[in-house]
Order: sequence, then C-alpha cells, then structure tokens
Amino acid sequence: MKNRKFLKRSFFKIQRLKKDKISLYEFLALPDQEQFAIIFNKGNYIDFRLEEKKRFVLYAVELFFVEVEYDNEANKVINKRAFVSGEILDKYSGLN
Repeated sequence: MKNRKFLKRSFFKIQRLKKDKISLYEFLALPDQEQFAIIFNKGNYIDFRLEEKKRFVLYAVELFFVEVEYDNEANKVINKRAFVSGEILDKYSGLN
C-alpha cells in the first residue's frame, strides 16, 4: 500500500512537471528517481566528455544544466550534478 501511494504521488508530480517549468531548487528537492525521470524525459542532450574510466553527459533541463557521470566499465550512473553556470559548464566549451 505504501509503495502504491508513492507511485501515485510520483505520477502526479511528474505530470505537473510536464506542464510547468521546474526551477533548479525544485529539481534538487525531488528524490533521485524523479530527478532522473526528468533528466532523461525532459532534458535535452548537449554534449559528452571522457575522463579515464568515466563518461560525463551534459543535459539542459529548463533553465539549468545537469551533468550525469557514468562509470564506463560498469556502464552505470554514479553521480549527477545540477547547476546554472560555472566551472562544470566551462568544461564543455572547449576553451580550456
């Protein structure tokens, strides 16, 4: 029953997010599972970069960016970072 309530609540949150723009702070307040649903369903792929055994993929979501970090060997997501600007975004500019 508890799982069912969570799924229903999550469904309505995601439906609301499909209609409304989400701020960075609203995004960060969501559980990881809902954040990944937004990244992969609403996010626009921008670019990727490689570092040794890791791959980083940049997505634009509304008015902010999310960098998803993958372990290449395990082919799994190991981290994500959401931001508006700064050093992480600069890594994708090709100017450094």
